[in-house]
Amino acid sequence: MEIKQNILDAVNEWLTPTFDNETHIAIKELMTTSPAELEESFYKNLEFGTGGMRGVMGVGNNRINKYTLGKSTQGLCNYMHEVFPNKKLKIAIAYDCRHNSKTLAKLVADVFTANGISVYLFSDLRPTPELSFAVKYLGCQAGIVLTASHNPPEYNGYKVYWEDGGQIVPPEDKGIITSIENLNYNEINFTANEDLIHYIDTEVDKAFIKSSIQNASFNTDAAAKENLKIVFTSLHGTSITLVPDTLAQAGYTNVHIVPEQAVPNGDFPTVKSPNPEEPEALAMAIALAEKTNSDIVIGTDPDCDRLGVAVRNNAGQMILLNGNQTMILMTAFLLEQWKKAGKINGKQFVGSTIVSTPMMMELATNYEVECKIGLTGFKWIAKMIKDFPELEFIGGGEESFGFMVGDAVRDKDAVAATLLICEMAAQAKAKGSTIYKELVKLYVDNGCYKEHLVSLTKKGMHGLEEINQMMIDMRENPIKEINGQRVIMVEDYQSSTAKNLLDDEITTLHIPKSNVLIYYIEDGSKICARPSGTEPKIKFYISVNTELHAVEDFKEVEEILDNKIKDIIAAMQLN
Repeated sequence: MEIKQNILDAVNEWLTPTFDNETHIAIKELMTTSPAELEESFYKNLEFGTGGMRGVMGVGNNRINKYTLGKSTQGLCNYMHEVFPNKKLKIAIAYDCRHNSKTLAKLVADVFTANGISVYLFSDLRPTPELSFAVKYLGCQAGIVLTASHNPPEYNGYKVYWEDGGQIVPPEDKGIITSIENLNYNEINFTANEDLIHYIDTEVDKAFIKSSIQNASFNTDAAAKENLKIVFTSLHGTSITLVPDTLAQAGYTNVHIVPEQAVPNGDFPTVKSPNPEEPEALAMAIALAEKTNSDIVIGTDPDCDRLGVAVRNNAGQMILLNGNQTMILMTAFLLEQWKKAGKINGKQFVGSTIVSTPMMMELATNYEVECKIGLTGFKWIAKMIKDFPELEFIGGGEESFGFMVGDAVRDKDAVAATLLICEMAAQAKAKGSTIYKELVKLYVDNGCYKEHLVSLTKKGMHGLEEINQMMIDMRENPIKEINGQRVIMVEDYQSSTAKNLLDDEITTLHIPKSNVLIYYIEDGSKICARPSGTEPKIKFYISVNTELHAVEDFKEVEEILDNKIKDIIAAMQLN
């Protein structure tokens, strides 16, 4: 196959003495045996998406390796010295269970110390939310976590956090990216100053667990806690280091851990994907729940920032809740607890995202608090906390199984969220109810909402081109009708415009630009199209709703909404 000149130029750069002999050998091997893989490894630079930088491990500027991470780290070092002049700089670093994470974390630490920045490095793998907590707890200017979340085993990644404990947002993100882009690979300083590395573990663990229990506990009776039967799985990830201890210290002793998935393993050998959004990922946990007659199943992704929850329906069957449902349940529970405590006075808010369920707005209105909506990614919810210091943050979430309880952690946090959902389940069971019944009651009070995500995978260079073309086509040929219903409003977050198709009025969207389109249909349905920032996918988020007058009608109404979703998928040819 013929290799494009820009790829050859990148390859030749990586064959210079700046790069080590091991890299040279690996590149030459690709040139001989796999030109297609060589092309994929060099056709573009890895970029920061909604969750930082994430990619396949290997050689090349489009891969995760010592040089791409080293360059990003050197750029971050330069930026930190620029924005924090004459200050003794500190950074916290954590890593997950993925292959090479520990090695890459130390390499990144070395670059920071080579640039005179003190590093607080976890001595072993830890959950991502603990890194967010540690940044503030230790008074650091920034933080790094080496993780690729739920991506396949060949991936790794690099998330950057700022001094508030949240992931980087404007203007820091652009400043850091510019700093990185202005660098050449030969400017990376890999010469470590070991005196500047401080290993951390138990002290931060204790503080983090204490904080999680304080934020996510709500006067649940001790007997109710003991009576709740829980199955937990870490899916071979980092949560095994903290979630069991957090539950135990909070008083939850009736916990069954899936033993086959309790050992951290970057191959994730018992699942196709370590993603709690996938029903198959929780299959072993659900089987254990049946064996132990448990009430609730909880599984976390490899870096423990997202959780999947399964509960028993009215027929006693275990069903997996989707991310919107867990978000609604936890938000409603938090709001009710705050109301009972007399803490709601109009100066509170909850947070959500443009692709999540509109039911969050209904909940907030009913409890007389504000619901702030941001782009996809918890960095935008963290930014809300920073931007509105006069308001108290109660909690918030997004459809992709993430939730944040209070502001001690400024990122999605499966440790506190696991405890929170157990609090809700224990209290519900104590009064003769269940999580499932509580969810249906919320639908009666706020309207019955149903969401569904369609992800179309388009891998590699040509897949990226196809995704880009799909978004171009939808902009140049706007959809005017879906499933026989008129599209009445189109929001284009790339142009920051909302167009009312009934009167052609155009208004401005006051949210940062992003490659997202949202269609609002006259029957109240909503469809969002968005390329993923971390995976080779284009995603379509579908939300439908109708009234639910009585609990007894739920099954029938849910079937109506399921059929409406199927019709939308067929009409948009998303099968």
